[in-house]
Amino acid sequence: MNKTLVIVSACVLCIVFVLAAGCTQNGTPQVTPTPTTVETTVPPTPTPTPTVVSLTPGPTQTLPEIWNIEVQVTHNGLSYDPQITVSCQGGKGLNFIQQIDVRVTRPDGAVENGIIAKPLYKGKSVTLTGSGVTGKLDRAEIWATTPQGDKVKIYDEYVCFRCY
Repeated sequence: MNKTLVIVSACVLCIVFVLAAGCTQNGTPQVTPTPTTVETTVPPTPTPTPTVVSLTPGPTQTLPEIWNIEVQVTHNGLSYDPQITVSCQGGKGLNFIQQIDVRVTRPDGAVENGIIAKPLYKGKSVTLTGSGVTGKLDRAEIWATTPQGDKVKIYDEYVCFRCY
């Protein structure tokens, strides 16, 4: 029994030495990255160009069939909170069109802009303030941004407040 106790003790002692030797070894030295300087350039600020507000709808373009997208423009008809809602109603271009830009021009010349951004899906909408005056027409313009980044005007019509 003495012999087995000495052998077991020697094995345990060897295991302790092996584990201790592994724990005291130096790890891989950490490499500190050398700092690099990055030149930042400030893009020139564009000079604002005066825009002429027009209340007359203009021509529109047609998207290619594979990028076709349907939009719906509605006025809520409330005089105390007039809202114009533009909603995406689907189409083959839901996965391709990057965003839908909306501009509403009220009869008093005020312009309000909105964006329907990706991901596009049926029912996604943006709501802008319209005019609440009977007999006055708001103008809604809608542009779709193609995968190449081109903006195509797909809608430009009057939106009637309480049309009967």
